[in-house]
Amino acid sequence: MVFSTTLFLLYFLPVFLIVYSLTTKQWKNLVILVASIFFYSWGAPKFVFVILGSTILDFYIVRQLYISPKIGLRKGLLSISIVMNLGLLAYFKYANFFVENLNSALSSIGVSEVSWTAVVLPIGISFYTFQTLTYAIDVYRKVHPPLQKVTDYLMYIMSFPQMIAGPIVRFSAIEDQITDRKELVDDKLIGFYRFCIGLAKKTLIANVMAEQADLIFESELSELSMSSAWIGMMAYTFQIYFDFSGYSDMAIGLGKMMGFKFPENFNSPYTSKNISEFWRRWHITLGAFMRDYLYIPLGGNRVASKGRLYFNLWIVFLLSGLWHGASWNFVIWGAYHGLFLILDRLFLIQLLNKLGSFLSIIITFIVVMIGWVIFRLEDLSSILIYIHKLFSFDFLPEFTTISSFWFVFILAVFFSFFTIFEQGKKVERFVFFQNQLNITNHFIFTIVAFLLLMCSLVSITSSGFNPFIYFRF
Repeated sequence: MVFSTTLFLLYFLPVFLIVYSLTTKQWKNLVILVASIFFYSWGAPKFVFVILGSTILDFYIVRQLYISPKIGLRKGLLSISIVMNLGLLAYFKYANFFVENLNSALSSIGVSEVSWTAVVLPIGISFYTFQTLTYAIDVYRKVHPPLQKVTDYLMYIMSFPQMIAGPIVRFSAIEDQITDRKELVDDKLIGFYRFCIGLAKKTLIANVMAEQADLIFESELSELSMSSAWIGMMAYTFQIYFDFSGYSDMAIGLGKMMGFKFPENFNSPYTSKNISEFWRRWHITLGAFMRDYLYIPLGGNRVASKGRLYFNLWIVFLLSGLWHGASWNFVIWGAYHGLFLILDRLFLIQLLNKLGSFLSIIITFIVVMIGWVIFRLEDLSSILIYIHKLFSFDFLPEFTTISSFWFVFILAVFFSFFTIFEQGKKVERFVFFQNQLNITNHFIFTIVAFLLLMCSLVSITSSGFNPFIYFRF
């Protein structure tokens, strides 16, 4: 099930919120769990039993890990948990990729290919895996004790607002909220406003940008003009930002309506002055995961040599790229960002600082946009053709744009960059980070939220199915 559908907005969500509000405190987690199982089963009924079975097994493994007095046994149980979860991810997400590349290598030397039935990717398995890993590792490290009820653990892992595409919510961030959370009217209303903003980002901006990006990226790339290539690249750049940040806003808003405080996942990433800053602002929970559970265990900044530090940094982003998808373009995209992070540490940050804020933001934004071209196109030849077209300086006719593109494009630019200015930062803090609002502000926010909701519903009913980009990761 997708948030931006009439099924979710007009049926599932209202029924869930009514039942949840009428349920006593002791049964609320169970209501969330049942709703989450139904939500996941709607889109992937075959895989819900895999998720349920592995999660229940993991619950008992981790609980035994916590109470075991022997360090060897604890390490063994942690290894079982990690291997089980990464094994599921490897099988469902990377088996096809491995066999395809193996068969390609075999055919090139005249050996018969391996027979293989393609595996279907379960929705949200990457986010599910990372959440189970953080829980098991943190229990092993004694960051927090394990949950005592399997239903509470299932609810934490399968909670429908964030299971499919994040944010990656560590148990330690919501530990107290699992069993004892406050549900204030202010929080429910602010959560509703946040949800409507996220929905509008997806339906009114991202979907329009997607339509234009698809027209260009799916055309004959060798015939693109330079201006068309830039339009397509910028359209996809804003599509992926408003699509993914819109989903995160909806997830955070839904969580707030239930009394949870999920971590923020975006912080105006396109206003970054270098790639290092970009990764502190883009997909924040993924960056934190890669830092705490991969980069630091590899040695972090405390390694013996700069060469080792740069290698670790590059490997982390190579794996980050592979996490996004089982395709070489994602590996290249991760390596591309890893390279710029190394260049940042070598000299690039100092150079960009000398150029001033405006130029450093523009240069970083262009670097990020070219990265999105790599992210969007699946084969290396198409990537090279497209990047060549970006700098071809030809005079071919411009690609036709859809009727609403330029108006929505201006909105996308404005909402991506308005926090550069101090007044924009104040507006952002007021809209997104207020814990309490007075009656007048609630009245204004409610009107705006309902207008956004109505406009979004009109957009949804007039267009076809358009899932979130990160659903496939």
